[in-house]
Amino acid sequence: MDADAALELVKHGTTLLLLDVPQYTLIGVDTQMFSVGPSFKGIKMIPPGPHFVYYSSSSRDGKEFSPIIGFFVDTCPSEVIVRRWDQQEERLVKVSEEEEERYCQAVKSLEFDRQLGPYNLSQNGDWKQLSNYISKSIIVRFEPIGGEISVACEPGMVNNIPKMVMEKTLDDQLEISKFSTSVNKNVNSRRCYYTSIPRFIKQKGLQGQELTSLNLDKTQLLETLLIKDYGGSEDVLLGELQFAFIAFLMGQSLEAFLQWKSLVSLLFGCTKAPFHTRTRLFTKFIRVIYYQLKYGLQKDSRDTSGAVSGASALLDDSWLSADSFLYRLCKDFFSLMHDASSVDGHLLSWTRKLQELLENNLGWEFKPNSVVDGMHFEEDDEFAPVVEMCDDPSYN
Repeated sequence: MDADAALELVKHGTTLLLLDVPQYTLIGVDTQMFSVGPSFKGIKMIPPGPHFVYYSSSSRDGKEFSPIIGFFVDTCPSEVIVRRWDQQEERLVKVSEEEEERYCQAVKSLEFDRQLGPYNLSQNGDWKQLSNYISKSIIVRFEPIGGEISVACEPGMVNNIPKMVMEKTLDDQLEISKFSTSVNKNVNSRRCYYTSIPRFIKQKGLQGQELTSLNLDKTQLLETLLIKDYGGSEDVLLGELQFAFIAFLMGQSLEAFLQWKSLVSLLFGCTKAPFHTRTRLFTKFIRVIYYQLKYGLQKDSRDTSGAVSGASALLDDSWLSADSFLYRLCKDFFSLMHDASSVDGHLLSWTRKLQELLENNLGWEFKPNSVVDGMHFEEDDEFAPVVEMCDDPSYN
C-alpha cells in the first residue's frame, strides 16, 4: 500500500473500540490476532469493507482460553465500532446508542489514539483474497441471530456427526474448556443460515443407472441450487464459500467447516459444468480455494507489530493428509481436467496453480506424471486437452 493510501486510512479508516477487555484476552481482526495488554483499547486504521472480528477470553494467568467467538462486520469510512466486555458473560456486547455516540466523538478527538493498535495494512492483501465475494448482503444472509459465531453454539452438531481428527480437536476444545459463557444459551437460534446442500440426489421416477449418473456428476444439482437457493448468482455461492471458510479458520466453527466441505464437495463433484455450462464459475472457484489453502497452510507467525497471524493450526496434518476428502476430490478433478478434450485456458491455469500448491506444501502426489502446459499427464502430448483462451476480464 502506498503512502497516500496509508494516510487516507489514518484519516478515514474504521476504529474498533474495545472497552474493559481483560489482559491476555486474544482479539483477532481478519488475519491478525492480538494479545490484550494493560493499555489495549482496540484497533484503528481498519480499511472499510467486510471484516471478521473474533476473540477468546483467557484465564487470569493467560494459560487457558475459551472457545472463540466471532462476528462479521461491514464497515464504512471513519466508522467507530464500540463493544464493551461483559465480565459475567465473558464476551463483547454492544453499548447503548448514547454511549456509542459519546465514545465515537472521543475516538475522533484522538482521546484513545495511544491505546489503539494499528491494523497491519501489509496483511490486507491476504484478507481481500479471502473475502472478495463477501459483502454486507452476504453477511446478513448467512450470519446467525445476534451475529455471534462459535463452536460453543454447536454441541448438538458436535455430538451427532462422525468425527475426523480435525472435528475431534474442536470437540475436545469445547469439552475441556473451563469457561461457561452465555453464548451456550439458546444455541438453536445462534446457528448460521447456510444453504442446505444434499449429499445425495433423490428424484422421483429415476432408478438404477440414471440415479447413479446424477450422483456421479453433480452438475444438475449445482444448477438447481444456483437457481433455487442463490437466485442465479454464482457470486453468492462463492460468498458463502468464503464466509464458511473464514468462520471455520478464524472462528474455529465446526458448522462452518462442514458447510465449506459440502460446498467444495459439490463443486468438485461436477464433471460437465466446468467445461460446458459453468466454466467461469469454476475458474473463480478454483481461484478462491487456491487462496484459501495458500493462506491456511501458512504457519502461525508474529509480525513486527506484535500481532499474531490468525491462521489456525487446525489447517495442517489433522485434515490435509493424503487420505483426506480434499485429496480425493482434487485427485479426481485433476484427472477430469486431463481427460477433457478441451479446457478453458484460465481454468487450466488456476488448476495448475492449485495442484502445484498442494504438491509443494503438502507433498501430495497426483498421477499421471508427465507435464503438458503445466498440467501432469502420463499419455503422449497428442492426448492432452486443447487449451481454449477466453478474453474475459472477470477471470483476472
